Amino acid sequence: MKPLTLFKSLADDTRLKCVLLIKDQGELCVCELMEALDQGQPKVSRNLALLRNESLLQSAKQGQWVYYSLHQDLPPWVSQLLESTLKSAPETIATNLEKLEKMGDRPERLSLCCD
Repeated sequence: MKPLTLFKSLADDTRLKCVLLIKDQGELCVCELMEALDQGQPKVSRNLALLRNESLLQSAKQGQWVYYSLHQDLPPWVSQLLESTLKSAPETIATNLEKLEKMGDRPERLSLCCD
């Protein structure tokens, strides 16, 4: 991955927060991201598709739900940059993480948003 590709992909607030939330949580479904970002499914899915097309994210379908995680083949410098961003600027996703926490643990989140 070229740096220009990465920075263009993360230049949008929604895409940046999606990637940072996924980096922090390991894996999130579309419904969890909708809740955390307070955005509709079309907008979230469109941004996730762009990130997947740029090989930042990978997806796995489980039933009718799609779960996103960081792409397994990300160069180490990308992972380090994301980790550094999380540590240096936790306020970027603090409110979003609070919304996820209010959903409870993963099984509860799944039952609340993915039935």
